[in-house]
Amino acid sequence: MTHETSAVFVDVEPRVRLAIEDVLYRFGAGQDLNDRALFQSAFARESELDFVQPAARMGVEIPVFKDGDTIAEQIMAATAELDTTHTVTNSRIMAFDGNSASLFALVEAQHLPRGDHSRHLLLKNFYFLDLVIEGGNWVATRMRIQNVWQTGDPTVLFPGASAR
Repeated sequence: MTHETSAVFVDVEPRVRLAIEDVLYRFGAGQDLNDRALFQSAFARESELDFVQPAARMGVEIPVFKDGDTIAEQIMAATAELDTTHTVTNSRIMAFDGNSASLFALVEAQHLPRGDHSRHLLLKNFYFLDLVIEGGNWVATRMRIQNVWQTGDPTVLFPGASAR
C-alpha cells in the first residue's frame, strides 16, 4: 500500500470505512483503558509499529516493534504507569482494494504519570497504516507514527529521554 497523502476521495462503503478506522480507535482505547486485548486486536499477528522518529525527537533510540504480541507487550508495559488519552481525527483512507487498505490520521496523545498529573507529555502525530482483513476484522500490518509537534516532559514516556 502507499502512504501518499494527496489522494482524492477513495470511495469505500461507510460500514467498511468505519471498520478500517476502528483499528486506530482500538489502538488508542486499548491504551487509555489499559485493555491489552483491545489494544492487541488492532494488530495483525505479523505486524510492525514504527515509533522511531518520535522517540528520536525525544533523544531515545528504539527499534521498530514487530509481531502483534510483542507490540502489545512493549506498549502496554511502557504505558502501564500512565494515564493516557488518544484522540483520532482527520482520518483518510488513501487506498482500498477490498482486502487491504491504507489509512492516514492525525492523533493527539496525552500522557500523564498516574498519581502525578503535574507533569505531562502531549504529542500530535501523523499515523500511516497499512491494513488487511485477518480473522474477519481489519487489522494493521504496519503502523508508522510521525511526530508533528510535542509539548511537555519527554521523561513521562521515556525516563531516559532528553528535552529537545
